[in-house]
Amino acid sequence: MKYALIYETAPDGMSRAAENFPAHRARYEAFHERGTLLMVGPFTDRSGALSVFTTREAAEEFAREDPFVVNGVIGKWEIHEWNEVLAP
Repeated sequence: MKYALIYETAPDGMSRAAENFPAHRARYEAFHERGTLLMVGPFTDRSGALSVFTTREAAEEFAREDPFVVNGVIGKWEIHEWNEVLAP
C-alpha cells in the first residue's frame, strides 16, 4: 500500500510558487532521503501535483508543514490509499 498526496493549486498560488520553491524543494528532498517519499512532481497543466509516500503519516506530516501549503501556493490537498499493481 502506498499513499498518494494530491495537491490543488490555489487560484493565485502560482504567483507565490517561485519564492517558496527553495523551502518546498528542501522539504521533499529531506523526505526522499528518509525513504518515505518515493515520487513527486507537478501536473503539466499547473493545476497541482502528485506525491507518493510509503505511509499516510509521512504524507500528512509533509503536507501540514509544506511551505507551499503554509504560504498559499496550494489551496487544497488530500491523501488517497493507493494499491500499486505493477511494481514488484
